[in-house]
Amino acid sequence: MAYLLDANVFIQAKNLHYGFDFCPAFWDWLVEQNERKNLFSIEKVKDELLAGSDELSEWAQLQGKKFFLSPDPKVFAALPRISEWVVAQGFDIAAVNTFFQVADYYLVSHAHAQQYTLVTHEIPAYTPKKIKIPNVCVGMGIKFINPYEMLRTERARFVLAKEL
Repeated sequence: MAYLLDANVFIQAKNLHYGFDFCPAFWDWLVEQNERKNLFSIEKVKDELLAGSDELSEWAQLQGKKFFLSPDPKVFAALPRISEWVVAQGFDIAAVNTFFQVADYYLVSHAHAQQYTLVTHEIPAYTPKKIKIPNVCVGMGIKFINPYEMLRTERARFVLAKEL
């Protein structure tokens, strides 16, 4: 199973549980999993991360196109299917327009096209004012999990080395 990470996974990791200063192993693990072709994100997420001016934007800048994927023909073909589903759900027009302008639209389309498991901190919640990634995933049959489920599934271990 390969994973596709939402921007909030990176942002919350940096701000809360896996800060660069005290848990560099998390960031190393992400790179290692990417090298094994198990974990990715998309270039639109990278653009969001680069908007900041901090350690996370510096880290994202160092990751190449193998980590932050560009859309391919399959993704472009999935965009109209995602659009049709979103428009048919009765969301406010402002919510629809916002969804189509942010990375979430491309993230969901990429996950749908490539059959990735989408990793996000968002939880399903219907509100006509905001389109949540998990709601689209449920509607489109895309598997989604939170980062902790991913780490447990992959048996990630961030263990202090024992001194001799």
